[in-house]
Amino acid sequence: MTAVRGLLTACHPLPTAFVTGFVTAYGAVIGLDGGRLALLALALLLGQLSIGWCNDAVDAARDTAAARADKPVAAGLVGRRTVAVAAGVAVVACLAVSFALGTAAGVVHTVVVAAGWAYDLGLKGTVLSGVPYVVAFGLLPAFATQALWHAASIDAEVVGEAVSEAYASTLELTASGPLDLGWPPLAVMAGTALLGLAAHFANTVGDTEADAATGVRGLPQRVGPVRSLTVTAVLVAAAAVVLALGAPDRTPLALAVLVAGAASAAGGVLLAGTAAERGRLAFRLTLAAVGLVVVGFLLAA
Repeated sequence: MTAVRGLLTACHPLPTAFVTGFVTAYGAVIGLDGGRLALLALALLLGQLSIGWCNDAVDAARDTAAARADKPVAAGLVGRRTVAVAAGVAVVACLAVSFALGTAAGVVHTVVVAAGWAYDLGLKGTVLSGVPYVVAFGLLPAFATQALWHAASIDAEVVGEAVSEAYASTLELTASGPLDLGWPPLAVMAGTALLGLAAHFANTVGDTEADAATGVRGLPQRVGPVRSLTVTAVLVAAAAVVLALGAPDRTPLALAVLVAGAASAAGGVLLAGTAAERGRLAFRLTLAAVGLVVVGFLLAA
């Protein structure tokens, strides 16, 4: 049981649950049926598990040297080899499930997971540490839309009958961006890419000491926690604006939620870098903004 607990901790459960739940919800909104939605969720879960386990397997030596009690391998809850094998099994299973949703969907999700592994295997300690987040989060909606496109072609249905009217309109040649063959609007991919990059900077705000102990020097660590909080808030506000201007189904409710998210993020920008108490308020405002933008995104999708 100790090893199981160690594996569950090593998979980075909160980010894993968030990404899986977020993209699965998007798949439900755009019209994936129950069976394919379950496959989408399983593929996402396996991919995120593999990225989390790969991260802890790669970092095991540094975490142990820094005596990080919050890391299961360093704490002796599970062995590095066990975590590495789990990562390998998870990524193989992830690819199998992903390609069951269609070749294009499988390729897109392969790129997403490869970006996560590239971060784990070396990019996290460089100035390019944000690139995997931009690539992975930007493509995550396309995994769902490509799965939907494949389902529509298999079922020999007219795409407009297989999905909501709002989504079907994005499959036409408009300024919203790629416009057929199962790609979501550019605004959707840009918005999630900005949210992903925001998550990258937000992760470092409370991990300054741990990152210093393990020698991680990605872009947020070089910028510092105060500026990282400011950058996070700016990116979340930018995501809200991009989605408000270009998401396919901008209902009054969706726009109201996105505007509230942008306003909350703007408050975070204004308060970041001030006294400690206001800095904590800025972080809470930014987290609230993320929640609002995610809800607004799903309402406008």
